[in-house]
Amino acid sequence: MPKAAQHLPREEDLAAERGVDLDVCQCAGCGLVQLGNEPVPYYRDVIRAAAVSPEMADFRRRQFRAFVRNYGLVGRKVLEVGCGRGEFLALLQTSGAKAFGLEHQAEAVTWCRRNGLKVSRGFVERADTAIPSGPYAGFMILNFLEHLPEPGVVLRGIGANLTADGVGLVEVPNFDMIISRRLYSEFINDHLFYFTEETLCRLLSINGFEVIRCRTVWHNYILSAVVRKRPRLDLRGFEKQRDRMSKELRRFAKRFVDRGEKVAVWGAGHQALAVLALAKMAPLISYVVDSAEFKQGRYTPASHLRIVPPRTLATEPVAAVIVMAASYSDEVLRIIQKDFGPGMTVAVLREDGLDVNLAPGTSK
Repeated sequence: MPKAAQHLPREEDLAAERGVDLDVCQCAGCGLVQLGNEPVPYYRDVIRAAAVSPEMADFRRRQFRAFVRNYGLVGRKVLEVGCGRGEFLALLQTSGAKAFGLEHQAEAVTWCRRNGLKVSRGFVERADTAIPSGPYAGFMILNFLEHLPEPGVVLRGIGANLTADGVGLVEVPNFDMIISRRLYSEFINDHLFYFTEETLCRLLSINGFEVIRCRTVWHNYILSAVVRKRPRLDLRGFEKQRDRMSKELRRFAKRFVDRGEKVAVWGAGHQALAVLALAKMAPLISYVVDSAEFKQGRYTPASHLRIVPPRTLATEPVAAVIVMAASYSDEVLRIIQKDFGPGMTVAVLREDGLDVNLAPGTSK
């Protein structure tokens, strides 16, 4: 195969010029097809011969306007990663967004700036790379990702420079089409990765993006994915639930302890252990009951309460039992009612709080 797409030998080079073998591999895990060859020396630079096509320019102009309008990017910063000489960036400027570019090749950056484009020189080498003028509300990376030896790192680096609601347009050659048409000539050393729709979406998903839409464009040659930066989960509800449950548990147990009576907990599973520790229940609880023999005779971690067998409820009576046995709670409630009688107050810890002295299977 040719050594590289941009390797065009002169006449005096022909005697020594040779082709290369391409080592085409497929990942047994994710299915991604890739070359085992080293990247070409200029893989960080974007070189676009096709950008001179009037048909392509018209397509991009319409595509960019729709992207900016449909995803709320009018008047907001949009970055093209690998903008070359600004062929597409100039079109993006007409879309209503504030267009910025990032390009590695120094001559291309100079060209862009001379033509009034806002372009920084650089490359996303790491996931924590800071891109000037960020954060950005949107980004584009167009037929560049397949050249990069670490596309996941580049995607994570882009994501780190986006706003929380950032969206993007990611395009690569369509390997589904290449396979179906048996276009062996599409293999080239410049392209290290060959993405099907499935493998492209998987790459985007595992590197911080939700795929809004993925389709083919430009005569089926290009896979075009619109993505959104995956939002961080809001876990503040856990803290609120912890505080609410802790107050309710402590208030229940304290009613008995203040009268000089004892309270036990039934359940030494991981959920119960966490609740006991986080609610600081140790001063209010006499012991923890659990049916698992291997737990008996030991202590709860963090809260340091004795773990005892169920018969202890008869030998060391308590006024109340808090059942924290998760999906086994109703079964435990039936055991307590059958074996230890109605004289004991029993509260079952449910997802929405404590159920006190209720029949099995019922809730507040």
